[in-house]
Amino acid sequence: MSKNPTTSGSLFLVSAPSGAGKSSLVNALLKLEPSLQLSISFTTRAPRPGEQNGREYHFITIEDFLQRKNHSEFLEFAEVHGNYYGTSKILIQEAMQAGTDILLEIDWQGAQQVKKQFPDVASVFILPPSLEALNERLNKRGQDSQEVISRRILAAGGEIAHAPEFEYVIINQDFELALSELSAIVKATRCRTSQQSVRNAALFAQLGI
Repeated sequence: MSKNPTTSGSLFLVSAPSGAGKSSLVNALLKLEPSLQLSISFTTRAPRPGEQNGREYHFITIEDFLQRKNHSEFLEFAEVHGNYYGTSKILIQEAMQAGTDILLEIDWQGAQQVKKQFPDVASVFILPPSLEALNERLNKRGQDSQEVISRRILAAGGEIAHAPEFEYVIINQDFELALSELSAIVKATRCRTSQQSVRNAALFAQLGI
């Protein structure tokens, strides 16, 4: 075990095909774990009804996004369903160095990029109980056109194929059970030796470990 890990904060990432309930689970988790901070990504897509700039996403133009990308400002970035998404590397590093636990809500492409820079990230993939359930949830959401929904369903198979790349998989059939499992992952990750050795440095030194 390294006695001097780079940061004392833990990094979590949650991915899922659209409609699997990822956002609902993450929002509920944040209420259970108030010390966990959600990373707010940058995106070029238009805000959905009820979304606010700086709360769900930082909504920016394609030109602004590409300029930031060229300046290596993103920890990860990807083009999904015709829109760009990216996570600020600077904000993530500062938060983790200050001991804050950060959660990234990103797609599988972004997850691959994050893992290269943070091999110890706790990665979770949310699966729907079936593709039929996924289609039903997307239609009930009422936020996208039928054309967009059809495109998302077609893409879901390819996204789900990447589930084995993640450390944990949660099947969101029963919401409360899925939330309990997600919370358990957070708690277990915080007990990793590398994190405990920084958060409890005085005790570890006293015990000679």
